[in-house]
Amino acid sequence: MHVVITGANRGIGQALADRYRAQGQDVTGTARNTSAQVVLDVTDPAHQTAMAEGLAGRPVDLLICNAGVYLDKGHGIDGYPADMWAKSFATNVTGVFLTVQALLPNLKAARGKVAIMSSQMASHTRAPGGSYIYRASKAAALNLGRNLATDLREDGVAVGIYHPGWVQTDMGGAEAPITVDQAADGLVDRFEALSLDNSGCFETWDGQPHAY
Repeated sequence: MHVVITGANRGIGQALADRYRAQGQDVTGTARNTSAQVVLDVTDPAHQTAMAEGLAGRPVDLLICNAGVYLDKGHGIDGYPADMWAKSFATNVTGVFLTVQALLPNLKAARGKVAIMSSQMASHTRAPGGSYIYRASKAAALNLGRNLATDLREDGVAVGIYHPGWVQTDMGGAEAPITVDQAADGLVDRFEALSLDNSGCFETWDGQPHAY
């Protein structure tokens, strides 16, 4: 199985890469710097083209769109400059679409799967205020995944959207209740269970359906 993981140089992405490599799977990890096999800024079309050319002819069984940013963490309502919105959506939404688009021939060849990292903060049922940019961008990623699930069904490509949990990473912070290992183990199980039968699902790392 060939697995491509964006943002594979740290946190959940690195833990997922480690698990698939331990299983003996063929893993292609990406990062914005040289700390992964493929240098990929998901917001850069030229990087996406270079990645696609480098992987041309290699089917992708599982694409994990994990790269993301949380630039507005801790900001008050007066702390959301326009460029922060643009940078966040470029990574968390446009970057996901560009990655899927770039690797679509590879995914179709394998009748593969796409796993998109969203968040419970994307759900309209959870609106405690704050983190406006992150919440909005992850809601957009959720919507993107749901629509991709519809359009890619005919190609045999399943798409799942996942809340990885509040995890002890640089993004989640030390106070988070879930370890990286717990999240990664659960997500591997979720991706294994993803199929055309449940394509478009929005699930938590431990297998619970999440409200949209």
